[in-house]
Amino acid sequence: MKKTTLKTPAAYKYNAASERAANAVGSRIAAARKSRGLSIASFTDVLNDYGISLTKAAVGKWETGETVPSVYQFLAVCSALDMDDRLSAYRNDFVPELNEEGLRKVDQYKQDLISSGNYRPAQKILQFIRTVEMPVADLPAAAGTGNYLDESEHCEMISFPEDRVSPRADIGIRVSGDSMEPVYHDGQIVWVEKCEELHPGETGIFLYDGKAYIKVYGEQEPDESVRDSYTDSYGTVHSQPVLFSYNEKYDPIVISPYSPFRVYGRVLG
Repeated sequence: MKKTTLKTPAAYKYNAASERAANAVGSRIAAARKSRGLSIASFTDVLNDYGISLTKAAVGKWETGETVPSVYQFLAVCSALDMDDRLSAYRNDFVPELNEEGLRKVDQYKQDLISSGNYRPAQKILQFIRTVEMPVADLPAAAGTGNYLDESEHCEMISFPEDRVSPRADIGIRVSGDSMEPVYHDGQIVWVEKCEELHPGETGIFLYDGKAYIKVYGEQEPDESVRDSYTDSYGTVHSQPVLFSYNEKYDPIVISPYSPFRVYGRVLG
């Protein structure tokens, strides 16, 4: 693939290494601070009002060129000192378009326009996001080998955007493992509506033999060896629960009638 190179006229070519060596940014910050009669100590107090907390030593290192401000710190400095916000103004070879008198007149005209109120930009409409606190299980439901989900364990309360949580959700549970890939992923929080029964094909959280699973619920004819356990006193044979994974490398889990099993809840889409 051919590499594209942007060519810049030699007279305007910027060299970051030489500009930093010449301390182009730091010297301009120092000059602007001194022109406003601010000591380094008082300047740090001003920066505090712009959300920048620094020591005198840190500001001093900017001005001597030992370090440079971050982008956000630099923008705060420009606002605090009313410095030129054009990046070209911080090049070592920068020549202003106006002298001091011209700059003063431009500033006065700017203040007149602001005072008139006719040129204010449209106000930004702040969008407030409503949140809801939901309990999230500390221990993940298993999507693989199985991890124990103890209902008595304390849940972590986490705030979520309201539109991200189903109104039917009772709890969030973190998935563990890859048996439900590609639908549910390791570490994902799924919303669960607590219930005691599920229809075949529904995804749920199940407690089986002391472990918790997120699986697809299914049913089958009971194996002959356990058929009697699924036959009621009227002779009706009931279905045997089976838990399926989306990931085909995991075998179905056929529920034994001799181990504790119950539905914990329905996973909401």
